[in-house]
Amino acid sequence: MYALVDCNSFYASCERLFRPELKDKAVVVLSNNDGCVVARSAEAKALGIKMAVPFFEVREFYERGQLQVFSSNYALYGDLSARVMTTLEELVPEVEVYSIDEAFLGLSGMRTEPDLTELGHKIIKRINHWIGIPVGVGIAETKTLAKLANYAAKHYPQTQGVVDLSKPGWRERLLKKTDVSEVWGVGRRTVEKLRAEDIYTAADLARADAETMRRRYSVVLERTILELRGIPCIGFDEQPNPKQQILCSRTFSHRLTCLQPMQEAIREYAVRAAEKLREEKRLTSSVSIYIRTNPNAKFEMKYANGATYPLPSPTNDSRVIMKIALRLLQGIYRDGYRYMKAGVILNALQPEDNYQADLFNPDLCTTKSLQLMKTLDQVNQRFHRGLSFAGQGQKQDWAMQRQHLSPRYTTSWRELKVVRA
Repeated sequence: MYALVDCNSFYASCERLFRPELKDKAVVVLSNNDGCVVARSAEAKALGIKMAVPFFEVREFYERGQLQVFSSNYALYGDLSARVMTTLEELVPEVEVYSIDEAFLGLSGMRTEPDLTELGHKIIKRINHWIGIPVGVGIAETKTLAKLANYAAKHYPQTQGVVDLSKPGWRERLLKKTDVSEVWGVGRRTVEKLRAEDIYTAADLARADAETMRRRYSVVLERTILELRGIPCIGFDEQPNPKQQILCSRTFSHRLTCLQPMQEAIREYAVRAAEKLREEKRLTSSVSIYIRTNPNAKFEMKYANGATYPLPSPTNDSRVIMKIALRLLQGIYRDGYRYMKAGVILNALQPEDNYQADLFNPDLCTTKSLQLMKTLDQVNQRFHRGLSFAGQGQKQDWAMQRQHLSPRYTTSWRELKVVRA
């Protein structure tokens, strides 16, 4: 048995958590540079606001006071997500973090619970009481069915947030009333093809011949069909696969036309990528960067370029990665362009604990280097980026535009919520 726990309108729920006056108000969260809507509360959906719509198209609601708008506050969302996942780990034996707001639970051995529906309500109550984030719980014999059960838990209020498809007759009823487009792993193009074959519901798909569908489409769709029948084909993985690449990239708040702010941006991205690398306990043997102008600007000269440098030995030292990234920038930067975006990419990753120095190459991963980076990370985690490297830039007027950013209530001492008597 599996359960899928999914936070409801997660980003919007995080913003509401410290602003109780936003209860029952329409709330949206915007993407980088306040570009598009990436999260909506139920009230915002009721206004007809679609996902990924540009902010300027819904600005009228905001200006009339019908809509509360927030820039993406990744520090807040990441911290609250970690709290949700830690709470789940205390309630069940196995947790697979699927995304920032979703987790699969392995319920093997949980049959000792009087009722799995009761367990679902216990999860909802605990997370709401300890953290304040609303969640839905879907329970079933396979991951695909658990996803579908979670969909039902959110869309049918009478379920009170929990649907257990192991109950007799529940799976068949839900499959018949659910459109095939809501099935996990069935993309938009596949949906169009399936409808051309008179497959409109999840039940229609479950009845299709799995072997024939594999030949026509893919082995993925065959597995989906079997999972809809209650046959597990997608395994449980408590440890996510290690990343093969780390990327730090941003669109600038305005076009850059000089080398100096571009150097600041590349330094910042290199340092952040190195921090992510150390969080993963990995080393990199290849550093790449890229820069580009706006490819859609009609009346501007266009330019895009990238460069890669293979390191003589692996490292996770911010100083080395930053130095290499700047050297690469010098080689591809050209004057006379209005740059829109840049990024730093770390490839050829390997585990930190498997590293062995090469006698014929300089060692970029010395004990001293590892200890220094560990100390730097500890200080920055405790005091929220209290230390930075020279040249990263303090003003950073090129940084992402976030005019509607809320405080980092849980990760910054300076932004803690203050309660006055």
